[in-house]
Amino acid sequence: MALRGGDKLAARLAEIAKSAANAKTVKIGFLAGSSYPDGTPVPLIAAINEFGAPSRGQPPRPFMRNMIAAKSPEWPDAIANLLKANDYDADKTLAQVGEAVAGQLRESITSLVDPPLAPSTIRAKGHGKPLIDTGHLLASVDYEVTK
Repeated sequence: MALRGGDKLAARLAEIAKSAANAKTVKIGFLAGSSYPDGTPVPLIAAINEFGAPSRGQPPRPFMRNMIAAKSPEWPDAIANLLKANDYDADKTLAQVGEAVAGQLRESITSLVDPPLAPSTIRAKGHGKPLIDTGHLLASVDYEVTK
């Protein structure tokens, strides 16, 4: 059996390889440089919420680990499908992945309810929603595609 179009296949594979060779990285979460109005780094507050602060009586609220555990099994197939749909454009695909996973992270923040806030914290905030106070943490979820 003879294969036809070998030159076209080789050229297409070379294009895909070139795109992959120029692949970049997508960073998703709380990016360096993001801060609260008082200068407190958002990644620091996110980490304290994620892992807790036992010395202050603050339990872990693993919004990021929960999201990764629940959603990461879907990511390989989603990325493969996006690459194919985007004609193997890595930049476009990584931007779409960044937006999608950032959305999943935002959803994890807004849906987290356990462990509940202490009654004193509820009184101070005026509501019992963990991770939501000013909305700055939620609004700081971002992504960037880099080399």
